[in-house]
Amino acid sequence: MATTNAQTTGPVSGLPLNEGARYHFDIYAILEAPQELYFGSEVAVNVNMVETVEVMLPNGSVIEKCYIAPSKRRGVERRTLIWAPLANGTLLGDALGCGIPGTCCRPDCPMCSVYGGLVTSKTKVTYVQGGSLYEEELEPTTYLGRLTHGGGVAVQAQEVSTKQRAMHPSKMLKQGEDNPTPFRRQYNQPALLYPVYNHCLSITDAQFNAIAYAFLNVLPRIGAGNPKGVRVANGDLLGTAQSLLVVDRYRVPLGARPVVSPAITNQTEAIDSFAAQAVQVRGAQRQSPVTGVDQKGDVIEEHRESSVFTRWIGAAAMKELEERALSFTTNVLLAGTNPRERS
Repeated sequence: MATTNAQTTGPVSGLPLNEGARYHFDIYAILEAPQELYFGSEVAVNVNMVETVEVMLPNGSVIEKCYIAPSKRRGVERRTLIWAPLANGTLLGDALGCGIPGTCCRPDCPMCSVYGGLVTSKTKVTYVQGGSLYEEELEPTTYLGRLTHGGGVAVQAQEVSTKQRAMHPSKMLKQGEDNPTPFRRQYNQPALLYPVYNHCLSITDAQFNAIAYAFLNVLPRIGAGNPKGVRVANGDLLGTAQSLLVVDRYRVPLGARPVVSPAITNQTEAIDSFAAQAVQVRGAQRQSPVTGVDQKGDVIEEHRESSVFTRWIGAAAMKELEERALSFTTNVLLAGTNPRERS
């Protein structure tokens, strides 16, 4: 016999009831940096050092590669959502009272609902509504993130470059105590390829729309300091040059994961490996930019709501992300009301 306890404490998972159908989503991509990039790791002997990793090759030798740490991408994506502007000019984080480290842990928050959050003790937060400031007291809460990031190890094993930099005053000529401060900084070389992926566990289509918005918006913002910015690299997919990008929506994973081995050091080999896995669905090579699998296990060349697996690749994957990012912009950022009022 059912008790009333579940009605007061919520389900075991803690997620809201009747939120909508949930799916798993994946984004796979190869990013290309058109210029040198800096991803800070530590400072040693007046040199700002970039983050690198050591990779053991099949022959037993060890090489060092540049690295975009998944945690760095995650932080930039979350801030992109926090700083997303609403129609009235208020930023989304201000409207919800959610930031870093001051997360709100609201189940309807586009950031906390997928990236997770933490309120360590009773805390008062300030949010903006109707041009006025309001306060809300938050209870101690832990909200586990359902979005994970992976990859980021550069394909090519190019050595970092070190350049001299100086912090100059704004005046053309200035004498006195405030002298320019010279320093040296390492940089990842231009044209490096970075295979990356995002995985989303049991989220709704609306929540993935926010992730698509963040993924596309961080591309010109990746990097610490200046210069910064990457793009989704192009390569041969289905016989044409397309974005090296794959998007999956599924209940069961039925496609090969386009994850490039960190042991690969050749660009062509890395792109070929990504492309070969991108078209593998149900153990066979598929020649459609959109491949679905219905509940009977049959492969179809389209996406249906009832599909247990759908894969978009190349230009079709980019279009899918763009449409979802547009949906987030229209339905959340430009909806005309504070997200708190719609919850």
